[in-house]
Amino acid sequence: MADVRSVDEQSLVDAKRIIEHGGVIVLPTDTVYGIACDPHNPNAIARIYEAKKRARSKALQIIVSSVNDLPSLGLTLPTPLDVLAQRFLPGAFSPIAVADEDCALQTLRVADDGTRTQAIRVPDSDASLRILRAIGPVAASSANRSGNESAQTVDEAVAAFGDDVDLYLDAGPTENHTASTVVAADPDAPDGIVILREGKIPATQLRAALRDSVNPPHDGGLAR
Repeated sequence: MADVRSVDEQSLVDAKRIIEHGGVIVLPTDTVYGIACDPHNPNAIARIYEAKKRARSKALQIIVSSVNDLPSLGLTLPTPLDVLAQRFLPGAFSPIAVADEDCALQTLRVADDGTRTQAIRVPDSDASLRILRAIGPVAASSANRSGNESAQTVDEAVAAFGDDVDLYLDAGPTENHTASTVVAADPDAPDGIVILREGKIPATQLRAALRDSVNPPHDGGLAR
């Protein structure tokens, strides 16, 4: 029988132990429930792909409690994604970080030119951030079989995975089913970004934020 528990001190201790020992958990984000594991453990990552029946060509995201976690993971947000991160994180914004030479994550996407990148997320959810602060950064994907609707409740996640997951953390229904917007930096593209997947945050809003950062609105000389 699936181990489903509310988010409390003991379940967070157990979740951290499970992650550290190569296990797989389900946790809430601000959009949908996600299936997660240690991003440095290839066997745990393989369990996620197997549970989801997901093609290995489809990368996993790294979910963190703050962009301040990125340096310890060996990740850097290139310009102008660092500007957008200040505006839209926490939130449904997934910037593509660049991996440093010493980055040991097992979830990196490697381009033809050898560049290694990683999509990251900082969910705008108190419950999610509490979990992540307790267990640390995780590799994650939506909690559903590949091609099916993403789970918005823990019951939907249990229906998808059953005993393939070691622990389900239940924080009630998620607020929004729309996926995050995935964005990469490209100096040759308009505004220096490429929208890889438009989700909850419209591309127009991202581009407007970048333009405002370069040309902030004037106050007509009324500032004091």
